[in-house]
Amino acid sequence: MKRDIYILLVVSLVLSSCNMPSATEGAPAPDVATAAALTVEAAINNTGNQTPLASPTAESVANSALTATLSADSKPFASFEDVTNCRTGPGVTYERVTQIQPGFSVEIIGFFPPNYWVVSTDDGPCWVAGEFVTPAGSISAVPTVTAPPTPQGSAPQSVSLQKWDVFCNYVTNEADVTVIWADKDDETGYRVVRNDNVIAELAADTTQFKETITLLSGQTVGYSIIAFNAIGQAQSKTITLGC
Repeated sequence: MKRDIYILLVVSLVLSSCNMPSATEGAPAPDVATAAALTVEAAINNTGNQTPLASPTAESVANSALTATLSADSKPFASFEDVTNCRTGPGVTYERVTQIQPGFSVEIIGFFPPNYWVVSTDDGPCWVAGEFVTPAGSISAVPTVTAPPTPQGSAPQSVSLQKWDVFCNYVTNEADVTVIWADKDDETGYRVVRNDNVIAELAADTTQFKETITLLSGQTVGYSIIAFNAIGQAQSKTITLGC
């Protein structure tokens, strides 16, 4: 279309030049005719050499395909929003290997149905519960694994609390809490329970727990201690402290 327009414009120029005064009636001046011919040739050549523009739609499709390919080829990894225990097997009865901190990502190397991931950490491979994990990457390629055997032995039999205390600051409405218990010989660790919620997990051979909490005058709070190992657990009685 553009080529036809260029030719029509040049032909018009040639015809116009024919009406210009010249030494020979009815023929265009030689220099005008030559310029017109060169203009026609240039117009034809320029039109023929034009390169069609790339389709924006095609470019968008190509970029989407590249993004999908990179995502599919990326290693599977897990990220965490809270401090998460990573254990030697799928469940709280297995020994803790490490704790993964919020915002930290580790590579996923296995999956155990229905909802456990095996991840690779600096402390070695370990298992995390799926409800604490945000998986990403090519998780479809993650192999399904079997659980390690349950360790042999016996669960702790009891936990004996020795002393507990609370110091109330009525100016700041804070309370300093201390709970002390007798150490066991067969535990992997201890868990501290406050008002029916586990708030801390402590190493084996630990015998006390301290914390400062907000506690208004007239309020009370309950504490108990759980001793656990790979076989099971035992929980102390619950004590009630108040200000």
